[in-house]
Amino acid sequence: MPVTGLPGITDDYFYFLMFNSSLISTSCGTSGVRNFGKIFMPCFYSVIFLSGLLGNSLVVVIYIYYEKLKTVTNIYMMNLAIADLLFLCTLPFWAVDAHSQWIFGTFMCKLVSGAYTVNLYSCMLILTCVSINRYKAIVQATKSLNNGKKIFHSKLICVGIWVFAIILALPQFILSEAYSDTPDKTICTMVYPLNFSSIIKGGVHVTQLLVGFLIPFVAMTICYSVIAKTLLQDKGFQKHKSLKIIIAVVVVFVICELPFNIVLLVEILQIFSEEIPSCEYIANTDYAIIVTESIAYLHCCLNPILYVFLGVKFRNSFLKVLKDAGCISQKQLAEHLKTECGTSRPVSGISETTSLHPL
Repeated sequence: MPVTGLPGITDDYFYFLMFNSSLISTSCGTSGVRNFGKIFMPCFYSVIFLSGLLGNSLVVVIYIYYEKLKTVTNIYMMNLAIADLLFLCTLPFWAVDAHSQWIFGTFMCKLVSGAYTVNLYSCMLILTCVSINRYKAIVQATKSLNNGKKIFHSKLICVGIWVFAIILALPQFILSEAYSDTPDKTICTMVYPLNFSSIIKGGVHVTQLLVGFLIPFVAMTICYSVIAKTLLQDKGFQKHKSLKIIIAVVVVFVICELPFNIVLLVEILQIFSEEIPSCEYIANTDYAIIVTESIAYLHCCLNPILYVFLGVKFRNSFLKVLKDAGCISQKQLAEHLKTECGTSRPVSGISETTSLHPL
């Protein structure tokens, strides 16, 4: 068998390593990256996990016991919170992996990697649906379907999203393995087969870039731009607050998701260049992925605030939770609800809650 020019590395093994670059990090002496990740990732993941778990759990409780999933928006927000919660539940596994090594075996590696990807895709696709739903409710003001049919259609869409996300995550379910990169360390990684390695790995990365960023970003940009234009032409009292929230939604999405997807794009270009990465490239890429991916995870914590907590109806339901828990009195709740009713003026027939959380 021909030799690549690297001592002891055959052509087949060379190409195997080229498309499984995570397996050659040890030979490059990337102990600095591992030491950084060993401290940074468990700490950062713990904060994201605890804060995201609190916010999204509260959303689920309120929608089940107080809002009762009576609107299309409630259906989408409930599914978004569930996707975020399931996504967050994978973080403790990755924190342990970063701190020491993967101790959970190949089955759990496949399950956790697949679940991570399913909920990443479902979350982004639900955000896309939320943007389109707001556009239709505010700009088009569609009333062709009654609320019951709208809710039924939204449930079908959510089921379709989950099924589609599972299909897209099949490579993670199939190819993820607990791999011993050194005698005393095991990692959970995707191990690509020798044949068609570039096609499979490139396809996985391109899919993540498209579904995990470009599609929701384009949908949000178009829909919220038209919504903002519509609100600017309105003379309602609440339009400025609505515009601020819309801008916050887009800005937070870009800040959280864009850095990681730039790194992902660089990775895609390197894969299709069919050149084995240098040790310096691998180290720099590892640092970039650790930091930018952690920033992207912050989105799970911010989704409840941006999409739910800022709505008037949800705030009122949250206060009811506090009242039932004995944190505030019935009198305080009544005074707040009276204040909300007195200050919430509609925007051309569309209330603040509807404009941000339409049916």
